[in-house]
Amino acid sequence: MPLDFYATQSPFSDPGDLAHRYRDLPGDPAHLARLVRDLLIHRLEGELFGYAIPADRLHNDAETRYTDDILRIIVARDDAPLTRRREVGDRFVGVCRDFTLLHCSFLRHAGVPARLRSGFADYFGTDGFHGDHVVTEYWDAERGWLLADAQLADPDVTRHWNADFDPMDVPRDRFLVAGSAWRAIREGGADPRTFGLHPPQEGPLWGERFVAGNIRLDLAALNKVETLLWDVWGEDGEFGEPLSEASRELYDRVSLTVADDVPFDAARTLFAEEDALRTPKTVLCMAPYNGTSRVTLR
Repeated sequence: MPLDFYATQSPFSDPGDLAHRYRDLPGDPAHLARLVRDLLIHRLEGELFGYAIPADRLHNDAETRYTDDILRIIVARDDAPLTRRREVGDRFVGVCRDFTLLHCSFLRHAGVPARLRSGFADYFGTDGFHGDHVVTEYWDAERGWLLADAQLADPDVTRHWNADFDPMDVPRDRFLVAGSAWRAIREGGADPRTFGLHPPQEGPLWGERFVAGNIRLDLAALNKVETLLWDVWGEDGEFGEPLSEASRELYDRVSLTVADDVPFDAARTLFAEEDALRTPKTVLCMAPYNGTSRVTLR
């Protein structure tokens, strides 16, 4: 049952009327990750690729929630098969969530169970900071669930970062899923200032409240509700304010479900029954460039 669930598309990963573009895709997870890497560029990779990203693409591409719309942008810029590497100027300008969503879409099309995992990676720097990140978790028949980072699938990108591992088998101590990050802070004595979108000196998006938000995103993704990273719901306060004790107790409990070993039935039940965690039909989108708005999901 769990593997069947994750081997089928979600409303977010479904290619829709562009499914015919998937006909020639391979089935190998690593090959699919490299195809994704060659169709996208991260918002922050302009300097790495020597490319001045146009402001409209920088601001708007990553506001695209659904795979069919991502594909429409890609093929509008270059109508070649998805197996053909795009020039940097023709790529979709996204974030880690977009690399992962498209990778999961390709994998599910191939019948490989796959899901998005929200958490924190330590390999985009060398200072011990755990940066907000999203990777693929896919099923390997011999080894079980493995983590893969399609954003690193180009060896030149891998070498640029502090990533001395196979991007198709990311070590779980280098990428902490949200529940593991929460327990590292609450039980393991980890410094909450080392978890977030950025360090404390750069703004308020760090610490327990930020990790709690990732727990909500991770639980939603485990239920195949794969929203934008800045879609917000279930908040009990503002960034910069400490969480209430009631919220801490809730996330203490939820962190055991959004773990490396996911109890599938518990994840489904928790999402269905806990109002503070379940994604509502309309979310608050706090877009980094385009401002805050309320968005009704499909």
